Amino acid sequence: MKEPFVSRILAKLAKKAGVILNLEPRYGFVGQIVTQSGKKRYFRNTNFDLNPLGASEIAKDKDYANHFMKRMGYPTVSGETFYSDEWCDAVKSKRNIHAAYRYARRIGFPVIVKPNSRSQGVGVAKVFTKKEFYRAARFAFRKDNVILVQRVVSGKDYRIVVLDREIISAYERLPLTVTGDGRSTIRMLLTRKQREFVRAGRDTILRLDDFRITMKLGREHRSFSTVLKKGEACALLDNANLSTGGDAVDVSRTVHPAWRTWAVKLARDMNLRYIGIDVMAQGTLADPPDLFVVLEVNAAPGLDNYASLGRTQKRIVESLYLKVLEAMARS
Repeated sequence: MKEPFVSRILAKLAKKAGVILNLEPRYGFVGQIVTQSGKKRYFRNTNFDLNPLGASEIAKDKDYANHFMKRMGYPTVSGETFYSDEWCDAVKSKRNIHAAYRYARRIGFPVIVKPNSRSQGVGVAKVFTKKEFYRAARFAFRKDNVILVQRVVSGKDYRIVVLDREIISAYERLPLTVTGDGRSTIRMLLTRKQREFVRAGRDTILRLDDFRITMKLGREHRSFSTVLKKGEACALLDNANLSTGGDAVDVSRTVHPAWRTWAVKLARDMNLRYIGIDVMAQGTLADPPDLFVVLEVNAAPGLDNYASLGRTQKRIVESLYLKVLEAMARS
């Protein structure tokens, strides 16, 4: 069985970092890192022995994380949580799917619907109508007993990765998009993109039955049978997660010093040494922070999809994970 991405990278870098890596032999998904002083550190996929457990658990819960960030003065996306029927029964709450719809109607469509504790863009949908809302909410409830309904924010979508008072990566995230050649249908272009992902070693699965793609195409009076003009771009999802087929443009070298100061402060305030911060900004990261919001934070940011975008990105990711190993060796 092929070792998971993180395990392969750490095994390659262990000697250079001056540590010994012991992988669990059956799946290679978890491992032990032994430092030169004999200390033992552990990891499970992208979860490393760097962040405190309490802070990591808060980061996993989007609503809790937003609460504390907002309390500390950070700009967050406004929204509310709602519960599955099972949870409503258990906690005697009326905040069910129908209450969620009434809230969405009150703040005004379109809105974002997402599972509260899932990552990688799972179940995140932008919806415009009652029918779309109920479809997206029911899907989100299959992924989590708690869902978030949020206002839509626009701008450039960035992921900033911080490790111990340093931004080690920053990139703009772009949604899954296909570009026409004047002959191929959207279905053919998406199938072609999937083959490109496989060749690049990217494990993203592009699902033709993803209801979010169908909804977005329908709103634009398109379908999988539509033939795009040569050079015509068509975004198929509203979220820009790399794990759902998005692309990335590295901007690490152009981040303004004020963004660096801000990101390090947020990491410290959330008590996370290693953190992925997702922001939606009206400007670019080359400009000082002005109009922006924090979309969410991640205590175990994955870099595998980013690494598969090309040789340059792979070298960047190897450099980042070397810093992660060195940080664990120092701690």
